[in-house]
Amino acid sequence: MKIVTDSISIEELQEMAKNMFYNMVKAVVDIEKGIMAVDASLHVDLEQALLENDSKHKNLWGINLYQEKIGNDFIEFNSMINIKPAQGNMGRGVDDIKIQEKIIEVVNKFVKR
Repeated sequence: MKIVTDSISIEELQEMAKNMFYNMVKAVVDIEKGIMAVDASLHVDLEQALLENDSKHKNLWGINLYQEKIGNDFIEFNSMINIKPAQGNMGRGVDDIKIQEKIIEVVNKFVKR
């Protein structure tokens, strides 16, 4: 597990994927702090690491990164931690386009392709 605060390369993601899901790395993005955690078998473990790093639950969103894909297919908005009825997000995806844009912005800031 790694909290990303500067950058991470596609090659690093590929190595992480080999050890876990072969073609995908789970990540949780803090859209307020602009950081993300990567490389765990469950999004909830990444979420917990960020909560211990003073993140707030409402700002944490789970995604999957497919390092071999490009464009819109690189990020998949799908995680159990995204079910947040109090915030109007009823499913595993991220319904709010503005939140999706913030997530994409954080990922693009850190992932060097």
